[in-house]
Amino acid sequence: MPKTVVIPPGTGKPLAPYVPGTLADGVLYVSGTLPLDAEANVVHVGDAGAQARHVLETIKGVVEAAGGSMDDVTFNHVFLKDWADYAAINAVYAEYFPGEKPARYCIQCGLVKPDALVEIASVAHLGRDG
Repeated sequence: MPKTVVIPPGTGKPLAPYVPGTLADGVLYVSGTLPLDAEANVVHVGDAGAQARHVLETIKGVVEAAGGSMDDVTFNHVFLKDWADYAAINAVYAEYFPGEKPARYCIQCGLVKPDALVEIASVAHLGRDG
């Protein structure tokens, strides 16, 4: 099956061997996204809501670079460092998915960068071949 790598302009070097997104058979898979700047430094340290906004803006950039919109997102994998941040992250999350919400799961876990409070990976159905 052919696939297309999706790397939005201005994307920094990844922390590991992966790309921001891969489009195959009309489905876009967005890699786990941390609140990182172009130099892989954590942004908005200590502010879960601001980190969630940064992560979702990054995901939005990948989805749009593939020709989609956030309305095309059908599933999110949400990883939280601390359940105490659940409400703050959900408040921002709801802004990006104001209508029908995508399916998702949310777990608490350690993240690869100690100052990161949230990581999200997404799946979007764009309805065309990649």
